[in-house]
Amino acid sequence: MGKRNRIIAIGMICIGMLMLSGKWLSFLSLVALLLLLFGIYKIRNGDIKKGYTFLAIGAVLILLDNLILVVAISLISLGLFYGKSKKSHSNEGFIQKMSFMSNFDWDQSPWVMKSMSVWHVLGESDLDLSLGMPEERETIIVFQGVMGDMDLDIPDYYGVEIEAFVLFGSIDFDGKKDSGMMNRLTWRSANYVDTDYKVKVIVSYIVGDIDIRLI
Repeated sequence: MGKRNRIIAIGMICIGMLMLSGKWLSFLSLVALLLLLFGIYKIRNGDIKKGYTFLAIGAVLILLDNLILVVAISLISLGLFYGKSKKSHSNEGFIQKMSFMSNFDWDQSPWVMKSMSVWHVLGESDLDLSLGMPEERETIIVFQGVMGDMDLDIPDYYGVEIEAFVLFGSIDFDGKKDSGMMNRLTWRSANYVDTDYKVKVIVSYIVGDIDIRLI
Protein backbone atom coordinates (compact mmCIF):
# COMPACT_ATOMS: atom_id res chain seq x y z
CA MET A 1 0.00 0.00 0.00
CA GLY A 2 2.83 2.39 0.87
CA LYS A 3 4.59 1.83 -2.47
CA ARG A 4 1.39 2.33 -4.41
CA ASN A 5 0.66 5.59 -2.57
CA ARG A 6 4.14 6.87 -3.37
CA ILE A 7 3.70 6.06 -7.07
CA ILE A 8 0.30 7.80 -7.15
CA ALA A 9 1.71 10.85 -5.35
CA ILE A 10 4.73 11.18 -7.66
CA GLY A 11 2.54 10.68 -10.73
CA MET A 12 0.06 13.38 -9.74
CA ILE A 13 2.82 15.87 -8.92
CA CYS A 14 4.59 15.20 -12.23
CA ILE A 15 1.39 15.57 -14.25
CA GLY A 16 0.58 18.82 -12.46
CA MET A 17 4.08 20.23 -13.04
CA LEU A 18 3.94 19.31 -16.74
CA MET A 19 0.60 21.07 -17.06
CA LEU A 20 2.02 24.14 -15.30
CA SER A 21 5.01 24.23 -17.69
CA GLY A 22 2.76 25.05 -20.66
CA LYS A 23 1.81 28.52 -21.94
CA TRP A 24 -0.99 29.42 -19.56
CA LEU A 25 -0.17 33.04 -18.64
CA SER A 26 -2.58 35.19 -20.69
CA PHE A 27 -3.46 38.85 -20.15
CA LEU A 28 -6.43 37.85 -17.98
CA SER A 29 -4.14 35.60 -15.93
CA LEU A 30 -1.70 38.47 -15.43
CA VAL A 31 -4.54 40.70 -14.20
CA ALA A 32 -5.67 37.91 -11.86
CA LEU A 33 -2.17 37.52 -10.41
CA LEU A 34 -1.91 41.28 -9.87
CA LEU A 35 -5.24 41.21 -8.04
CA LEU A 36 -3.99 38.36 -5.87
CA LEU A 37 -0.82 40.28 -5.03
CA PHE A 38 -2.82 43.43 -4.29
CA GLY A 39 -5.14 41.41 -2.06
CA ILE A 40 -2.16 40.08 -0.10
CA TYR A 41 -0.82 43.64 0.21
CA LYS A 42 -4.18 44.84 1.57
CA ILE A 43 -4.36 41.99 4.09
CA ARG A 44 -0.83 42.67 5.32
CA ASN A 45 -1.77 46.32 5.85
CA GLY A 46 -4.82 45.46 7.92
CA ASP A 47 -7.54 45.95 5.29
CA ILE A 48 -8.79 42.38 5.66
CA LYS A 49 -12.18 42.73 3.95
CA LYS A 50 -10.86 44.40 0.81
CA GLY A 51 -7.87 42.06 0.76
CA TYR A 52 -10.00 38.93 0.67
CA THR A 53 -12.28 40.55 -1.90
CA PHE A 54 -9.35 41.06 -4.27
CA LEU A 55 -8.10 37.53 -3.57
CA ALA A 56 -11.53 36.12 -4.40
CA ILE A 57 -11.80 38.11 -7.65
CA GLY A 58 -8.31 37.04 -8.68
CA ALA A 59 -9.06 33.40 -7.92
CA VAL A 60 -12.28 33.50 -9.96
CA LEU A 61 -10.46 35.05 -12.95
CA ILE A 62 -7.79 32.36 -12.80
CA LEU A 63 -10.49 29.71 -12.58
CA LEU A 64 -12.31 31.10 -15.62
CA ASP A 65 -9.22 31.60 -17.76
CA ASN A 66 -7.06 28.70 -16.61
CA LEU A 67 -9.04 25.57 -15.99
CA ILE A 68 -5.93 23.52 -16.78
CA LEU A 69 -3.97 25.50 -14.18
CA VAL A 70 -6.63 24.82 -11.55
CA VAL A 71 -6.63 21.11 -12.38
CA ALA A 72 -2.82 21.08 -12.25
CA ILE A 73 -2.75 22.74 -8.81
CA SER A 74 -5.38 20.29 -7.58
CA LEU A 75 -3.34 17.32 -8.84
CA ILE A 76 -0.17 18.62 -7.19
CA SER A 77 -2.04 19.21 -3.94
CA LEU A 78 -3.58 15.74 -4.11
CA GLY A 79 -0.21 14.17 -4.83
CA LEU A 80 1.34 15.94 -1.85
CA PHE A 81 -1.63 14.77 0.23
CA TYR A 82 -0.93 11.12 -0.55
CA GLY A 83 2.67 11.53 0.54
CA LYS A 84 1.86 13.56 3.67
CA SER A 85 -0.97 11.25 4.68
CA LYS A 86 1.22 8.15 4.65
CA LYS A 87 4.09 9.92 6.39
CA SER A 88 1.93 11.39 9.16
CA HIS A 89 0.24 8.15 10.20
CA SER A 90 2.51 5.52 11.69
CA ASN A 91 0.02 2.68 11.20
CA GLU A 92 -2.64 1.62 8.69
CA GLY A 93 -5.57 2.18 11.06
CA PHE A 94 -6.70 5.60 9.84
CA ILE A 95 -9.50 7.01 7.69
CA GLN A 96 -8.65 8.66 4.36
CA LYS A 97 -11.21 10.90 2.64
CA MET A 98 -11.01 12.82 -0.64
CA SER A 99 -13.74 15.04 -2.06
CA PHE A 100 -14.32 18.17 -4.13
CA MET A 101 -16.22 19.90 -1.33
CA SER A 102 -16.62 18.98 2.33
CA ASN A 103 -17.99 20.43 5.53
CA PHE A 104 -17.22 19.27 9.08
CA ASP A 105 -19.42 20.67 11.85
CA TRP A 106 -17.69 19.06 14.82
CA ASP A 107 -18.43 21.90 17.21
CA GLN A 108 -22.13 21.29 17.85
CA SER A 109 -22.30 17.93 19.64
CA PRO A 110 -19.97 15.16 20.89
CA TRP A 111 -18.04 13.38 18.13
CA VAL A 112 -15.71 10.40 17.94
CA MET A 113 -12.09 11.44 17.51
CA LYS A 114 -10.32 9.13 15.03
CA SER A 115 -7.04 9.36 13.16
CA MET A 116 -7.82 10.54 9.64
CA SER A 117 -6.55 12.32 6.55
CA VAL A 118 -8.89 14.61 4.61
CA TRP A 119 -8.32 16.30 1.25
CA HIS A 120 -10.71 18.64 -0.56
CA VAL A 121 -10.71 21.35 -3.20
CA LEU A 122 -13.07 23.47 -1.09
CA GLY A 123 -13.63 22.77 2.58
CA GLU A 124 -14.94 24.23 5.80
CA SER A 125 -14.08 22.60 9.13
CA ASP A 126 -15.21 23.54 12.63
CA LEU A 127 -13.52 21.34 15.24
CA ASP A 128 -14.03 21.61 18.99
CA LEU A 129 -11.68 19.13 20.66
CA SER A 130 -13.50 19.54 23.99
CA LEU A 131 -16.43 17.69 22.38
CA GLY A 132 -14.20 14.98 20.90
CA MET A 133 -14.19 11.46 22.36
CA PRO A 134 -10.81 9.85 21.57
CA GLU A 135 -10.61 6.20 20.53
CA GLU A 136 -6.83 5.96 20.91
CA ARG A 137 -4.06 7.44 23.03
CA GLU A 138 -2.70 9.49 20.12
CA THR A 139 -4.99 10.85 17.42
CA ILE A 140 -3.57 12.34 14.22
CA ILE A 141 -5.86 14.53 12.11
CA VAL A 142 -4.66 15.81 8.72
CA PHE A 143 -6.52 18.40 6.63
CA GLN A 144 -5.12 19.39 3.23
CA GLY A 145 -6.54 20.97 0.12
CA VAL A 146 -6.70 23.86 -2.29
CA MET A 147 -9.01 26.24 -0.40
CA GLY A 148 -10.11 25.81 3.21
CA ASP A 149 -11.51 27.52 6.27
CA MET A 150 -10.86 25.95 9.68
CA ASP A 151 -11.90 26.90 13.21
CA LEU A 152 -10.20 24.83 15.90
CA ASP A 153 -10.94 25.00 19.65
CA ILE A 154 -8.37 23.41 21.98
CA PRO A 155 -9.06 22.55 25.65
CA ASP A 156 -6.25 22.44 28.22
CA TYR A 157 -6.65 18.76 29.18
CA TYR A 158 -5.38 17.31 25.89
CA GLY A 159 -1.78 17.28 24.81
CA VAL A 160 -1.97 19.03 21.44
CA GLU A 161 0.54 19.54 18.66
CA ILE A 162 -0.23 21.71 15.62
CA GLU A 163 1.45 22.07 12.24
CA ALA A 164 -0.33 24.63 10.03
CA PHE A 165 0.64 26.14 6.68
CA VAL A 166 -1.24 28.53 4.37
CA LEU A 167 0.32 29.74 1.13
CA PHE A 168 -2.19 32.60 0.72
CA GLY A 169 -4.39 33.63 3.62
CA SER A 170 -4.12 33.87 7.38
CA ILE A 171 -3.45 31.91 10.57
CA ASP A 172 -4.94 33.26 13.80
CA PHE A 173 -3.56 31.58 16.92
CA ASP A 174 -5.36 32.60 20.11
CA GLY A 175 -5.85 36.19 18.94
CA LYS A 176 -2.47 36.64 17.24
CA LYS A 177 -3.01 36.79 13.49
CA ASP A 178 -0.56 36.51 10.60
CA SER A 179 -1.96 37.30 7.16
CA GLY A 180 -0.60 37.39 3.65
CA MET A 181 1.63 34.82 2.01
CA MET A 182 3.43 31.69 3.26
CA ASN A 183 2.20 31.64 6.84
CA ARG A 184 3.35 28.77 9.00
CA LEU A 185 2.63 27.77 12.62
CA THR A 186 4.21 25.05 14.73
CA TRP A 187 2.98 24.72 18.31
CA ARG A 188 2.93 22.12 21.09
CA SER A 189 1.08 22.47 24.38
CA ALA A 190 3.15 22.51 27.58
CA ASN A 191 1.41 19.37 28.87
CA TYR A 192 1.94 17.35 25.68
CA VAL A 193 4.40 14.85 27.14
CA ASP A 194 2.53 14.25 30.40
CA THR A 195 -1.07 13.89 29.20
CA ASP A 196 -2.69 10.50 28.62
CA TYR A 197 -4.42 11.57 25.41
CA LYS A 198 -2.61 13.40 22.63
CA VAL A 199 -3.92 15.03 19.46
CA LYS A 200 -1.80 16.12 16.50
CA VAL A 201 -3.47 18.39 13.93
CA ILE A 202 -1.80 19.00 10.57
CA VAL A 203 -3.40 21.61 8.28
CA SER A 204 -2.15 22.73 4.88
CA TYR A 205 -3.98 24.86 2.29
CA ILE A 206 -2.98 26.81 -0.80
CA VAL A 207 -5.60 29.44 0.05
CA GLY A 208 -6.97 29.31 3.57
CA ASP A 209 -8.07 30.90 6.80
CA ILE A 210 -7.18 29.04 10.00
CA ASP A 211 -8.48 30.22 13.38
CA ILE A 212 -7.15 28.42 16.50
CA ARG A 213 -8.48 29.20 19.98
CA LEU A 214 -7.29 27.95 23.38
CA ILE A 215 -10.28 27.36 25.67
